[in-house]
Amino acid sequence: MRHSPFFCLFLLAPLSALSLASTYNGPPYDSSAYTECKLHTEEALYNGGILKDQEPEYAWVKGATGNPVYSPGFRLQNLTQDTFYCFSTWVKINDTAGSAFIRATLVSETATQNCTGSVIAKNGCWSFLKGGFVLTSPSPSSMLYLQTAEGSDINIVLASWSLQSFTKEQWKLNQQYKINKERKRAVTIHVSSNDGLQLEGAEITITQAAKDFPFGSTIAKTIIGNVPYQSWFTERFNAAVFENELKWNATEPKQGQLNYTLADQMLEFTRANQIIVRGHNIFWEDPKYVPQWVLNLTDTELYLAVNSRIQSLMEKYKEEFIHWDVSNEMLHFDFYEQRLGPNATLNFFETAHKSDPLATLFMNEFNVVETCDDINSTVDTYISRLRELRRGGVTMDGIGLEGHFTVPNLPLMRAILDKLATLGLPIWLTEVDISKNLSKETQAVYLEQVLREGFSHPSVKGIMLWTALHSNGCYQMCLTDNDFYNLPAGDVVDRLLKEWETGTLEGQTDKQGSFSFHGFLGEYKVTVRYGKKTVNSTFSLSKGDETRHFNIQI
Repeated sequence: MRHSPFFCLFLLAPLSALSLASTYNGPPYDSSAYTECKLHTEEALYNGGILKDQEPEYAWVKGATGNPVYSPGFRLQNLTQDTFYCFSTWVKINDTAGSAFIRATLVSETATQNCTGSVIAKNGCWSFLKGGFVLTSPSPSSMLYLQTAEGSDINIVLASWSLQSFTKEQWKLNQQYKINKERKRAVTIHVSSNDGLQLEGAEITITQAAKDFPFGSTIAKTIIGNVPYQSWFTERFNAAVFENELKWNATEPKQGQLNYTLADQMLEFTRANQIIVRGHNIFWEDPKYVPQWVLNLTDTELYLAVNSRIQSLMEKYKEEFIHWDVSNEMLHFDFYEQRLGPNATLNFFETAHKSDPLATLFMNEFNVVETCDDINSTVDTYISRLRELRRGGVTMDGIGLEGHFTVPNLPLMRAILDKLATLGLPIWLTEVDISKNLSKETQAVYLEQVLREGFSHPSVKGIMLWTALHSNGCYQMCLTDNDFYNLPAGDVVDRLLKEWETGTLEGQTDKQGSFSFHGFLGEYKVTVRYGKKTVNSTFSLSKGDETRHFNIQI
């Protein structure tokens, strides 16, 4: 799928951002991506960019096992610090059967980035690799080469290669234009008298009452009855997900002893505050998190137990949860398929869909968007597994990316989102946090980078943080201390939430009796005063390229 570069969005951007367009003199970002293996390649992105007149060099380089491997690569001169480099190439393997996992590795004078992009390449057709990197220090001479993850010596052929650089300012400008186009819309409110006369000078107050974009966090049983925690949460978020309280080992710790008390109490809180909730999760493939009593069942007993689990959970909570993570982390673990056969996951999805046909069913996985170095969960592996299940008849409509980051690689993150976007399914960042091995200040810096990248990508339809608060802290990253004073990451979230809302606007109608603005998608309240008369009304602002017109008579 070839997408329009973002300079085509300039005329659609809000007037307040148009001044930025006149100062931009860099290349447009090209979001094109391909997931099918093709007989012929597409043209190189950016006409090749930095690599336009360069041919790949073949050299013996150190492989994953330490042995030298004859690999194609590109010598890169004078790479600069804090520049965003976007790399792409078409890849084909020869002289071997089947397919191979190919990754791009960047070696500079001071560091090696093992994976700056990856693809599952095949024999006889071309596959598209898209990735990128950012350097923390300048590099006079670097080598970007491609080889198999295991370092085996196979014949790798490249075509239509490209490397394009973006400054920080150019990258941020692209994000802002995407936000302006995808998350906002132009509005004109027309005010007239009852007999149709345009009213100039009518006072207008507009307030965004609700946001369209779901942005939330995990909650745990610690929020039950905790009024300060509840107030802090509801002031910020319009979406939630339960940390552990819906998992099988929480709702049925002993066989036949079902207990949904905590989940019910947490649902009462979310309902009372009009917060949407994701269902997490029906099954978790990691045997460490399978209930102990389940591990000891025979295959026949296990079959009956999993069906009882689905029926109990889905019948009790039908239409309560907007999503269900049906079989969590199935790319890394396969407990149920090992025990029940290769169609176990397919059956889980089928049963869940029949039980709650209005819920969106998700694959949910880690290390898809965080890195490309995990061979179990590369973007191509995710897509392949999803397509396999859909061919089997599974109704699956959501892409869940956990997002447990250490050091984010934003060009790689964007490239992976571009490839997933070709499937046309909603993408959610479902469990975003930053590693606790970093300082709280560094966590905040990286969190802002991830959130801006996610919010600005058109195919990302919701973001969930993994920051449920406990007395001993959080899984990896907290937003506040136990007294609900913001930590640095909390300050980032509050600042972005403020930035990504319209807030309250005040003004007067012009000579045509109109008042125009660009607002974030969502629900709005409007008050119009003219003379001694006052009218209150509401309107919805949904996605659309045309200006939304709204008429009020007073």
